[in-house]
Amino acid sequence: VHENESIYIPIGAVHRLENPGKIQLELIEVQTGSYLGEDDIIRIEDDYQRI
Repeated sequence: VHENESIYIPIGAVHRLENPGKIQLELIEVQTGSYLGEDDIIRIEDDYQRI
């Protein structure tokens, strides 16, 4: 994905975000659907030790 582009990640898809560029990344996450909570997130691997 390049500057000013977007991507759709389907429900249940295992995904990870990385910024290989030199310009600081600014991410805007947009959730859709009837439930917008974050208590259903399952962290498969987390390099940052979040819970």
